[in-house]
Amino acid sequence: MCGIVAYVGRKIAQPLLVEGLKRLEYRGYDSAGVAVIDSAGNMHIRRAVGRISVLENTIQNGQALPESFIGMAHTRWATHGAPTECNAHPHLDNSGRIALVHNGIIENYAALKKFLSGKGHQFSSQTDTEVLAVLIGDLYDEMKVQNHIPPGVSPLQRAVQAALHQVEGTYGIAVICKEEPDTLVVARKGSPLIIGVGKDEYVVASDASAIVEHTTQVIYLNDNEMAILKPDAFRTCTIDDIAISPVVSQLENKLEEYELGDYPHYMLKEIFEQPTAISNTLRGRAEQKDGRIVLGGVSKYTRELIRAHRIILTGQGTAWHAGLVGDYLMEDLAKIVTECTYASEFRYRNPIVEEGTVVVAISQSGETADTLAALREAKERGALALGVINAVGSTIARETDAGIYLHAGPEIGVASTKAFTCQIVTLAMLALYIGRRRFMSQAQCQEVIDGLCAIPDQMTKVLEQSDHIRTIVEQFCERENWLFLGRGYHYPVALEGALKLKEISYIHAEGMPAAEMKHGPIALINDGMPVVFIATQGSQYDKVISNIEEVRARGGKIIAVATEGDANIHRYSEHVIEVPDAMECLQPLLTVVPLQLIAYHAALARGCNVDKPRNLAKSVTVE
Repeated sequence: MCGIVAYVGRKIAQPLLVEGLKRLEYRGYDSAGVAVIDSAGNMHIRRAVGRISVLENTIQNGQALPESFIGMAHTRWATHGAPTECNAHPHLDNSGRIALVHNGIIENYAALKKFLSGKGHQFSSQTDTEVLAVLIGDLYDEMKVQNHIPPGVSPLQRAVQAALHQVEGTYGIAVICKEEPDTLVVARKGSPLIIGVGKDEYVVASDASAIVEHTTQVIYLNDNEMAILKPDAFRTCTIDDIAISPVVSQLENKLEEYELGDYPHYMLKEIFEQPTAISNTLRGRAEQKDGRIVLGGVSKYTRELIRAHRIILTGQGTAWHAGLVGDYLMEDLAKIVTECTYASEFRYRNPIVEEGTVVVAISQSGETADTLAALREAKERGALALGVINAVGSTIARETDAGIYLHAGPEIGVASTKAFTCQIVTLAMLALYIGRRRFMSQAQCQEVIDGLCAIPDQMTKVLEQSDHIRTIVEQFCERENWLFLGRGYHYPVALEGALKLKEISYIHAEGMPAAEMKHGPIALINDGMPVVFIATQGSQYDKVISNIEEVRARGGKIIAVATEGDANIHRYSEHVIEVPDAMECLQPLLTVVPLQLIAYHAALARGCNVDKPRNLAKSVTVE
């Protein structure tokens, strides 16, 4: 939620900041703004409602910014206050000396606002962020008159530290002050910030996409840490001013991986990248020749995994759907009692975490607030904490005991696609890793590994049907209610298909087990209603056919995702999308692809913005 980019160095700041915002726009696009300090020490702010392009046009057409070598910018996903210019970031203190951008939520902002109003401070927005800016400004005046600030420590640093001791909630912030025009102060708690380290320059951003063009050397700030950055020096410390020796890491992904290339949308690009992404996830781990799984990331805890009594998989949204597939995989292949639970529910329950419990946090970004909180709760209760994460260096990845990176490459599209399939592949490998060491025969392990390694080529065949899927969708895209039904491994796929359609086309859709339909939802079916069945040949194929008959009897129109060569399914369906035959436990990797394409083509047909769906942002870092 929300994107921050800030710069201090020897380059002109404005173009770098605006370009960085464009790369972060998937984190929020309600409004945007930029603040710079010119060589005369004057603060300049531009803000606009809407996409980054609106802000860019504002700057180019009559409101140009002066040359500056320090500044910061923000793209907003609204929490407190509607998307208006006065609520857009950056926010100023009352003196106009200090500007701040913020990602997160200040939970006690109302009490702080009342206190500051009592001191005579004025507020022009409805945001919690402005309260923090005004608080820092109020404390800055106090710091300037104090004589005990050590040499080399600025009043701005002290004011930020003092303010952060008074706030409750989460934050990733960047702060500049026109009285200290060469100093950028940044801090985090619960919201990610990365510092890119260049030659006589620093680029700070919410994620690596806004940094990688300028440097591949980065520092990941941890909670309650801050940095004071100048062109020729930097210092990292806690908000209690305890010095920290920073660890400089190397970014994994290259700039071209963040580029759109020849695709019209990131979502389509990432759907078509899935065969390559899955190959990268498998590489070096699924050793087909030897029939074994190698997971160096969790090898230290092999004994605990083998002896585990229970596995809890947790995540939100698409990651939770992947966890549901993982639930089936763990019980099928590893024979361990497994539960998949929403992280947002787990963290507020009184969960039973007995000895021998393993908790696996699933998150593309590694920054999902609820998943991070659930992980911390599980660790507090003594569970072995693992992560299935895509973003290297992310907070969840750093807080787990061990984990497995997806290596899917950057996922920019708000509607997750390739992360979902790579999460399933990773959970399948983890299930095989445990199962082989518990009871699974070499022959069974080899069979599943062979099946996994065949998936990329099989998926390519599914992707070749994109035009066929488009023609189907165009017949139903004006219908406002859809059902997605599946059994067994395909129940989570039905949930994911419905979610994708809701996210980007704004069509109301429900996913559920096919057998559940008769227990109420069948009342929704009317003449012409599109109903998507995942009806591949497997252990429950005949049961699914019976469910299809029940829908047809009530006027529903059947779109079946079926096994290649199944002639029977055409008797029961208006439209059929074929997928290659695969082991039942791996079929979700293939059957989800047509559902991703259904959502994509429906959104296009309805004129929706595929990569920037309304009300959504890519990484949910606030509760």
